[in-house]
Amino acid sequence: MTVIKFIGYLFGIACALFLVVAVGIGIYLGNVAKDLPDYEVLAQYTPPVTTRVYAGNGELMAEYAHERRLFLPIDAIPMRVRGAFLSAEDKNFYTHPGIDVVGLARAVFTNVKNMGTGRRPVGASTITQQVAKNFLLSSDQTYERKVKEAILSFRIEQAYSKDTILELYLNEVYYGRNAFGIADAALTYFDKPVSDLTIAESAYLAAVLKGPANYDPYRHPDAAIERRNWVISRMEENGYITAAEADLARAEPLGVVSGYQNQPVVGDEYFAEAVRRELKDEYGEEMLYEGGLSVRTSLDPQMQLYAQQALRDGLIRYDEAAGYRGPIDQISTAEDWGPALAKMTPLWDVRDWQIAVVLGVSADGAEIGLRPPLDAAGRVADARDTGFIPAADMKWAYRFLEKGKKNATSPEGVLSPGDVVYVQPTGEGNNYRLRQVPKVQGGLVAMDPETGRVLAMVGGFSFSKSQFNRATQAMRQPGSSFKPFVYAAALDNGYTPASVVMDAPVEFESGGEIWKPQNYSGDFSGPQTLRTGIEKSKNLMTVRLANDLGMDTVADYAERFGIYDHMDPVLAMSLGSGETTVMRLVSAYAVIANGGKQVNPTLIDRIQDRYGKTIFKHEERECENCNAPVWSGQGEPILIDARQQVLDPMTSYQITSMMEGVVQRGTAASAVKLDRPVAGKTGTTNDEKDAWFVGFTPNLVAGLYIGFDQPATLGRHGTGGGLAAPIFNEFMTNALKTLPKENFIEPEGMTNIAVNRSTGMRASGSGPNVIMEAFKPGSGPAEAFDVIDMSSYKSPEQILRESPQAQKAISTGSSGLY
Repeated sequence: MTVIKFIGYLFGIACALFLVVAVGIGIYLGNVAKDLPDYEVLAQYTPPVTTRVYAGNGELMAEYAHERRLFLPIDAIPMRVRGAFLSAEDKNFYTHPGIDVVGLARAVFTNVKNMGTGRRPVGASTITQQVAKNFLLSSDQTYERKVKEAILSFRIEQAYSKDTILELYLNEVYYGRNAFGIADAALTYFDKPVSDLTIAESAYLAAVLKGPANYDPYRHPDAAIERRNWVISRMEENGYITAAEADLARAEPLGVVSGYQNQPVVGDEYFAEAVRRELKDEYGEEMLYEGGLSVRTSLDPQMQLYAQQALRDGLIRYDEAAGYRGPIDQISTAEDWGPALAKMTPLWDVRDWQIAVVLGVSADGAEIGLRPPLDAAGRVADARDTGFIPAADMKWAYRFLEKGKKNATSPEGVLSPGDVVYVQPTGEGNNYRLRQVPKVQGGLVAMDPETGRVLAMVGGFSFSKSQFNRATQAMRQPGSSFKPFVYAAALDNGYTPASVVMDAPVEFESGGEIWKPQNYSGDFSGPQTLRTGIEKSKNLMTVRLANDLGMDTVADYAERFGIYDHMDPVLAMSLGSGETTVMRLVSAYAVIANGGKQVNPTLIDRIQDRYGKTIFKHEERECENCNAPVWSGQGEPILIDARQQVLDPMTSYQITSMMEGVVQRGTAASAVKLDRPVAGKTGTTNDEKDAWFVGFTPNLVAGLYIGFDQPATLGRHGTGGGLAAPIFNEFMTNALKTLPKENFIEPEGMTNIAVNRSTGMRASGSGPNVIMEAFKPGSGPAEAFDVIDMSSYKSPEQILRESPQAQKAISTGSSGLY
């Protein structure tokens, strides 16, 4: 009995202790549970998702994200992929209540055995526990956090389905290489969607979770394969694949791609950055980098390449004509030059240029060593490729600037061993051409004149060299490319293309100072029609016309077209002395090209949020009956264009016709040679600091300038016709290949009358001095020879003395000089 009483005594003590411990555990768990986060927030889980920007044809342009992630519903994840993760992380996922008791006991035993060894404690976290930790808790290695994790896991399992929990897990976790979520991991490592992953690929993505750095496929390929094969074995063991499939999968190489292969559209860097800035300004940084926006832009990838190449060709032509500026660096070639050369960053967006070191120079050319590539782990390749720069492909560099102008007569006077230079393949064997990054810069924009959709935009020679966008951010003087808007104002206010203005010296007093504008050529031609004035870009005529109109009128037109927000109404502004951007000026020309309708330039066609809802679209026209469910004999839907009519369509046609003359006979005649109707205007600023050309066909408008970032003279021949127009011509020649040939449409009601291009009076017959001019209703050629703005001249005799051309024009008139 004594033994039984003793055993009973011990049992009582044990029960009491158990109750005390149970109460203590209960109190502890109760206290811990008070501070637990609300697991119900998982129902509103909106993970940071990558914003993706697409070109007009659907090609990917750019991605913006703090965590690169694409959310993928569980139903879109194949069972073999799910099986790989379950086998690697939690094989009992679909049967346990949130905690795997067997796995937990095994982990406790292992940790007790490893006590004192310094090894890191092993965990037994289920996928549910990892969801609790990743979404609701910290990653602290404490027992309290594990307790919280377990409690939350039970609650999560009661609130959500297993598939929902697995969906959260697969889309949230980090896979290495800046990839978050299964969808982006599949693209990052294998350049394919999750649905196309093989067994081996699925197993690797499940394997890499245990330690993205430890199982990096480039730095630790053997460990990566070993861990992947372990996952494949677990998949076989758990019945997700057969033994034969497992054997084949284990035999496969890793097969990872070299870097992220979903490359953006070639040459879109300036365009994509402009879109990024616009999105950030409109929606904020959080929405841009975490909101999962889908942005369809107006970019035409092929046209963008044409624009980039044309601008680069023009900048290189000018820069090489100025001479060679020397190597970009110098390194030793006594030993292996590869590592030193590999450290130098190439122009990653000028894809056919390479960095090279000069190994030897002779009269025939230069031997070069090409920059060795780096593998995905950042190691320098072992191979050393070489090439040759023939003397003929570096003759432009015989003239160069270094401590004053010098001249070389052979490659030996230009290059030395150890010089680091840029080279470009010539396409002939292993030959290369010597290159240098131009100091001169520029910007180009191409636009659909009807919609304002920007089809191409280049902001400089190389985005990797300078991110400053000269198409949208550079404020430059447009020079004579502003003149069409002065003439448009005149045509809207009673003038005609045949109106005559005096091209002769004039001076104006302003603020006690005398301003004496001059033509670019320095001479003058006497009385000339407005058409001739714009074709030959006559400054003196433009100033007289603006003075006669009144600068308030000119300023109103400039602001109406969007060239300036607020234009100072002084006469010098009529010659383009104000500052604007390429984008603004091209948009203004688009108004003329489309018949006078307001143009709102846009880089973005449509924006959708992460759920596919459209939150912005550029198309503002309304369409009645476009969504009729059935056809019942009604007519075609009508698009209602509510855009403001900025310019009279007849005026648009007249100024377009006059700018056709610029290309046919005027300042761009030798540079622009297109096989279709084209209108445009050159522009050159004071001291040739900027050279412009803006032009258009009925279905495409484009404009550009070139100049130094710190304004400096381009030289006496640095004109719009000599530098900018050839770039325009190269671009348009390629860009128009796929666009139909169209004529400029003359509005109804206009009358075409033959006039003498010198006097602006009605002419009969034909000849080089006769032109068909379009007149608005109620207007026509002057019946008498009439010259606008003669008030600033002392006498007709003085004009005759200064201009023999005036004498000839006056002698053909019928009513003298006015």
